[in-house]
Amino acid sequence: MTTICSVRYNNKTAIAGDGQVTLGEKVIAKATAKKIRRIYHDQVVIGFAGGVADAVSLQDMLEGKLETYSGDLRRAAVEMAQSWRKDPTLAKLQAMVIAFNDKDLLLISGNGEVLEPDEDVVAIGSGGNFAQAAAIAMTRHSNGMSASEIAKEAVKIASGIDVFTDDHITTDEI
Repeated sequence: MTTICSVRYNNKTAIAGDGQVTLGEKVIAKATAKKIRRIYHDQVVIGFAGGVADAVSLQDMLEGKLETYSGDLRRAAVEMAQSWRKDPTLAKLQAMVIAFNDKDLLLISGNGEVLEPDEDVVAIGSGGNFAQAAAIAMTRHSNGMSASEIAKEAVKIASGIDVFTDDHITTDEI
């Protein structure tokens, strides 16, 4: 379980995620996992929630689609989601991905959905709803915070509520 939150604010897009890896419902296996990565020549940032092996498979698939479509994130995400939905083997993957570049901020789900958030905030994982609510509130009422600070604070707030989210938070920004 985890929490990943991405925010587009003041012409920047940032992402923050915790590092907790949980085995079952009772054991914290790792507190410092990196669930945020740069792909496609460092032009696309992704964050994932769900099974680690499944997320790595999705990362590889998205990178392949980005290569095929010359870095067009929106097109690559739609093609990836269609493949994910249609292939019975891929359909069993249990993960969700947030992906962004300098133009797009997208949520890619295993149901074949590619969603662009209404309020330039998207969050996934067990604490995703908490982080999303916090980030939306901060973007509406921020006094000088950056996109990165908002995303990090949103995950920190979620870590105080969700037992599957820790406060070892990493961030990235474009």
